[in-house]
Amino acid sequence: MNIAFDAKRAFLNHSGLGNYSRTLVKSLNKYYPENNYSLFTTHQPDNDFQKFVSTQKNIKVIEPQNFIDKNLRSRWRSFGITDLLNQNNIDVYHGLSNELPFNIQNFKGRKIVTIHDLIFLRYPNLYPFLDQKIYNKKFRHACDTADTIVAISEATKQDIIKYYSIPENKIKVIYQSCDELFYNEPSETHLQQVIKKHQLPVNFLLYVGTIEERKNLLTLVKALKQVRDIPLVVIGKKKKYFNSVLEYIQGNKLENRLLFLEDVSNTDLSAIYRLAEIFIFPSLFEGFGIPIIEAMISKTPVITSQNSCFAEAGGNDSIYINPHDENELAEKINFLLNSESICRQISDKGFEYVQKFHPKNISKQLISLYKDN
Repeated sequence: MNIAFDAKRAFLNHSGLGNYSRTLVKSLNKYYPENNYSLFTTHQPDNDFQKFVSTQKNIKVIEPQNFIDKNLRSRWRSFGITDLLNQNNIDVYHGLSNELPFNIQNFKGRKIVTIHDLIFLRYPNLYPFLDQKIYNKKFRHACDTADTIVAISEATKQDIIKYYSIPENKIKVIYQSCDELFYNEPSETHLQQVIKKHQLPVNFLLYVGTIEERKNLLTLVKALKQVRDIPLVVIGKKKKYFNSVLEYIQGNKLENRLLFLEDVSNTDLSAIYRLAEIFIFPSLFEGFGIPIIEAMISKTPVITSQNSCFAEAGGNDSIYINPHDENELAEKINFLLNSESICRQISDKGFEYVQKFHPKNISKQLISLYKDN
């Protein structure tokens, strides 16, 4: 098969949508190398993913070529890709990040889109008004014109039905995976190198995620006041919300309890997950929550929120809390810190559960979907 992807975020986005896209492309290429894969992107920077792609004989990158398309890249992505799909005899086009070209109906092959979440409809107060309108137009068009919609969780599937009145039989739930390197246990030498490189404390709690209001880091920081003297390592890009977090930290003299890191490679991140005592993900809402499965693969016990899709990612043995209740969160953290046997039990059962998200299993489901006529 000739399979094409909207790969802009695979090349340009370093977090959620980018991680999803990169993992998907790499996994399909690894387990189904008999196919040809075309990646459509507005730009191809010199990064690790570009280096990987350049070594693969069955992966082709397609960028804007003429003067107009190079200067109107958004227009090319919205209207110019479709003709190229037909010219390159593409069988399946998969929009990996919530959208399809506006003229995709002219494409002769199978049209698939992944919808990650509809958070901008659930929590409109978190998004500028114009962004809401743009997202809604793109997402709705993609849902209406796709032959099949991939929802990354049952929670997202139900939102697509609720907000866009899409027939249930048009939606297929295929979970996300994470980079396969998280399944490989790092060596003791690498663990020590990571500790030294990032100046990690001997024992620590861990949070991974963009520092924005929806991710709810402030509740976790507030809970720290009731937790024994163990530091919290925070890994994620800082948004405007960070100012509120920092104000609370300084106002409560918690500076020595937190370590903030950014731009951590997946290789180092895999080691940090394994070094952490507990991974805490108090987000208010997600489409899925890749950091949860990254932590479980690393055999680190997880505390996360009791709403949205979190139980789908975390399984029956993670610990779930009200994300608005710092007292409950502190209680659960203290419970695990004082219960080594419970931590081990949660870690072992979580590791067993998370095998369902292995890239090999997700790739198999995707190929089956691509072949479904």
